[in-house]
Amino acid sequence: MSIDVEHLTKSFGSGVTAVSDLSFSAAPGKVTGFLGPNGAGKTTTLRCLLGLVAQTAGKATIDGLTYREIENPITVVGASLEASGFHPARTARNHLRMIASAAKITDSRVAEVLETVGLTAAADRKVGGYSLGMRQRLALAVALLGDPKVLILDEPANGLDPEGISWLRSFLRDQAGKGVSVLVSSHVLSEVQQTVDDVIIIRSGSLAYQGSLNALTGGGPAEVVVRGPHIDQMVLPSQWSRRSEVNGETVITGATIDAVGRVAFEQSLELHELSSKAADLEALFLGLTAEEPTGSTQALTDSASAEGAPA
Repeated sequence: MSIDVEHLTKSFGSGVTAVSDLSFSAAPGKVTGFLGPNGAGKTTTLRCLLGLVAQTAGKATIDGLTYREIENPITVVGASLEASGFHPARTARNHLRMIASAAKITDSRVAEVLETVGLTAAADRKVGGYSLGMRQRLALAVALLGDPKVLILDEPANGLDPEGISWLRSFLRDQAGKGVSVLVSSHVLSEVQQTVDDVIIIRSGSLAYQGSLNALTGGGPAEVVVRGPHIDQMVLPSQWSRRSEVNGETVITGATIDAVGRVAFEQSLELHELSSKAADLEALFLGLTAEEPTGSTQALTDSASAEGAPA
């Protein structure tokens, strides 16, 4: 099931436009990162998708239907917008049972999702004693209860420790492998770069980029990192360029790792390090979301581009 946003606009009474003519799609079987600086319109967009706020114009649909048009939506869409809303005196198991009962979902499914998110051992503890990371896992368990084909998650890595973040990465990839459409907003760009297939970047409520992560980062290593005692003496072909880093590394652009190694060998230069450096998503993100003095907007997609970003 695809997630489709078409010419979505959301303005508030104060004259603030949080989302402006925003269009994008998230495909089944992929993890799509939804990125933008604070205030870019990400959460507002997700709330429009889930029918929590009414858009001013345009539409946001899941498999062609608005959220309110979906029959028994818990079996279609799982969502987690914030790790709150849990009664502190209720256990995780009872919180899930309450939701499951209303949706005619069995207790066995409650046990399954507790196991999936790693909360089985803490299932009978009161949520008031949970850490933020544990509440994040509980929010994911709620989203999974109906075995949905679409997951919409807002900052699910918030509060997770390194082990939890690694688990979340595997969890998202596993869901996509089952054909689920996963749309996840995040500020942890290093983790996004390791997890997602596609990215949607917005700025000031408008689209800045939509397409594959591979296309955005150039499809592979953009630079070669070299370290050695006399590396500054390496004579480079005219089409290459180099810069020196404060940590003693030399970064060569315009070359492959094999080509740099061959040149070093031919010039009898000792190497202590020779590695590739992937294009930095953070630098690309900052470039796409920087405010333009002219305020002009240009669309970017996989082959063309688009501009914008709210949060």
